[in-house]
Amino acid sequence: MRLHLITVGAPKLAYARAGWAEYTGRLGHYHKLRVTQLAGSTPTKEGEAMLKAAGRAPIIALDPRGQQWSSEELSAYIERQGVQGTGELAFCIGGPDGHSDELRAAARVLWSLGRLTLPHDLAMVVLAEALYRSATISAGEPYHR
Repeated sequence: MRLHLITVGAPKLAYARAGWAEYTGRLGHYHKLRVTQLAGSTPTKEGEAMLKAAGRAPIIALDPRGQQWSSEELSAYIERQGVQGTGELAFCIGGPDGHSDELRAAARVLWSLGRLTLPHDLAMVVLAEALYRSATISAGEPYHR
């Protein structure tokens, strides 16, 4: 399965750059990984750029209005998509003002990392770690414990 992480900006803080590099590096052992980091502007322009970057890949938009998944549920979702022939999933993290209505409407799934508001940098690290954790669950590896 190909995973495409589309974000507005890159991690700015040292801890987040290190976490992002660590978990995207680990994730690359399980999935073909592509990262697109877009310039920030308005939610509408960011959404248009994300839609273009995602191409035909189904979009999973990180959004506080979305459903929450356990690690096992995320792992099962990604596995189901692969079995159903989905070759790529695009995970989108918007800018400080969130996603546009157009991007949310185009998304296959709205996914919430939880009810807490996370700083952008931390949300990026949590996304990468959650995807890595789900990959280890699918592989039957002990990281999840």
